[in-house]
Amino acid sequence: MPTVLVIAARDDWPTDRVVKTLDERGATVFRMDAAEFPEEAGLAARIDDSHGWAGGVVTSHRELDLADVSACYFRTPHPFRFAEGMSDAERRFAAAQARAGFGGILTALDCRWVSHPSAMSRAEYKPYQLAAARECGLTIPSTLITNRPDAVQAFAGDIPGPIICKPVASPVFIEGDQLKTVYTRVLTEDDLGDLTGMETTAHLFQAWVDKAYEVRLTMAGDRPFAAEVHSDTKAGYTDWRSDYKSLTYKPTTPPPDVIEKVRALMHRLELRFGALDFVVSPAGEWTFLEVNPCGQWDWIQHATGHPIAEGIADELLGVTE
Repeated sequence: MPTVLVIAARDDWPTDRVVKTLDERGATVFRMDAAEFPEEAGLAARIDDSHGWAGGVVTSHRELDLADVSACYFRTPHPFRFAEGMSDAERRFAAAQARAGFGGILTALDCRWVSHPSAMSRAEYKPYQLAAARECGLTIPSTLITNRPDAVQAFAGDIPGPIICKPVASPVFIEGDQLKTVYTRVLTEDDLGDLTGMETTAHLFQAWVDKAYEVRLTMAGDRPFAAEVHSDTKAGYTDWRSDYKSLTYKPTTPPPDVIEKVRALMHRLELRFGALDFVVSPAGEWTFLEVNPCGQWDWIQHATGHPIAEGIADELLGVTE
């Protein structure tokens, strides 16, 4: 039977769904969190002229032979956890060694990945994914990334309608032990007249795209699961993440040419999973916004009935439609 290595946070319940589906299919699943290394998990692997990396991972409960791994599901594990009493310098050094050693061994596995960490890391860069989407024929909004106020004002002058500002990277941060999120915002004339402080870092500006609704398109391998996202509030209309309570969902089928281009994009990004966001205009035109290599999907499955967990399991097991 196939052996699937699952590297994910212990408390990630969408991963629980994937593991349950794999179990039901008869696969052997070895699940671990990176936080288990090195305190709760041991690693021993060797390579020489006669063979590639061989060895295994051992926990107090189980042992994994790396040679048995046929596929790996990688989804936001917790950071490595080290012994109490280490200094900050020792902890940073140990983390670097663990990432290069433990992480290096795992990423060297020649197996089916959903998705490979190096591809996920590269695809996190919005400038990279926007360029790739454009090259694959998808429509994208006019975009500016800058820390210069004069560039923003020039960009606003070139765009016939409103422009928006949103984070270039993850919109989530912690301040004063509170989890905060920066949402997309449509800029007013007053905003454009006072851009004080924006020199401190990079910002992303885009042309506002008129929308009838948005679409969350989840790709598991080449298989698409699309859902319309509708909001009846101003906040949700601007950025649906800011008002989940206002949202309604409807399964939908994207145009064939959009699916073809999305598959080309996923191939270019070397991703076998992705959560893509689109704006659909009143005229039915699809505009690509971004792809999250590790996007949330469980609530979409619950709202629409899309069998996304099953699609991920199919990809890990090499099952095609």
